[in-house]
Amino acid sequence: MYARIVSGSIAPAKLDKAIGLWQETVAPSVEQQKGFISARLLVQRKSGRVVSIGLWDSEADLENTVEWNKEQITRFASFFTVKPTVEHYEVVAEV
Repeated sequence: MYARIVSGSIAPAKLDKAIGLWQETVAPSVEQQKGFISARLLVQRKSGRVVSIGLWDSEADLENTVEWNKEQITRFASFFTVKPTVEHYEVVAEV
């Protein structure tokens, strides 16, 4: 299993609108991607920090969604206070 983690900061006053956009656009779209397992959106409301975690069956499935992911991040450009970071990991343990 492989994970993509996107993290960044959004002005706290814009968080609810960004969360709504994620639920309305990213969530239904990611479910259609080959090898998708699950996704989570985490927020720290006071600081505006956000983390999105997506899990994929294989490294190839994760890599095949790189361009899709860039498109999703572009949807949130007006919300981010700085450019978000994107990292890929192999999941080696789970409880």
